[in-house]
Amino acid sequence: MITLFRPLKGQKGFSLLELLIALFLTGIITTAVMKLYVVQHQNYLAQDDIATMQQSARACIDELGRQIRLAGYELPYGVPAIIAKNTNPDTITVSYEAFDCDSYLTAAMPNSSAELKCGGDISCFHEGQWIYICEPDSSGGEFFEVTHVQAAAGHLQHNTMSLSKAYTAGSTLMALTQVKFYVDNTTDPDHPQFMIQLPGQAAQVYADNISDIQFRYRLANGTVVDLPVLVEDVREVLISITGRSAHPNWEMDDDEYRTRTYASSINVRNVGL
Repeated sequence: MITLFRPLKGQKGFSLLELLIALFLTGIITTAVMKLYVVQHQNYLAQDDIATMQQSARACIDELGRQIRLAGYELPYGVPAIIAKNTNPDTITVSYEAFDCDSYLTAAMPNSSAELKCGGDISCFHEGQWIYICEPDSSGGEFFEVTHVQAAAGHLQHNTMSLSKAYTAGSTLMALTQVKFYVDNTTDPDHPQFMIQLPGQAAQVYADNISDIQFRYRLANGTVVDLPVLVEDVREVLISITGRSAHPNWEMDDDEYRTRTYASSINVRNVGL
């Protein structure tokens, strides 16, 4: 008779208990590896958040420093070099002439919406630009948007808006820069932003996750105040900027954000001269 099945000799397998032990050990090793990966990934995110905070805060300080150093340069009478507001987070607005671009009215405006007849070369002005107009020896003036430039004829138009009054001959036109800096922590409280705004324009985001900014002002007599009574007395602006992480701190039970505060001081060169 032919035997179809022969018993295997010398062959050994795994018992059910051995398989269960192997699965148990594999699970322990896999869990440990996953925990290690998660911790390393969280540490990477934390380091990336800290690096981003540093870059954003330093960029804000650099931009503030560049603008504040120019505050007051070649401003007409009546335009404050610095407008300080203790709004917590604080707000600062700086003004200066940056482009050496100016002109004057050769004829009085018949009404507040009339085009401006200018003397000198006005080719430095351009459509969409916001410029400043004021009367000689006056403490009042205003910004307006140029809608059309006729350089050959020496005419500027402002069709989208009327001025507050009709300016007289000899009134000055200047390409002034006025920049407002503040923190927007209401639009998206989880991602506060450092904002820059120019006259007549919507505010633009300059840096993300900047939660606080504080300004203090050192006066000519050496005292430091939160708000200067006279801008002409300011000699130095002290800046404190707080950056916040983009992700909550996983090491904290209440999911608080990481924060870092950076400080700087900027000498004001063109105020009180």
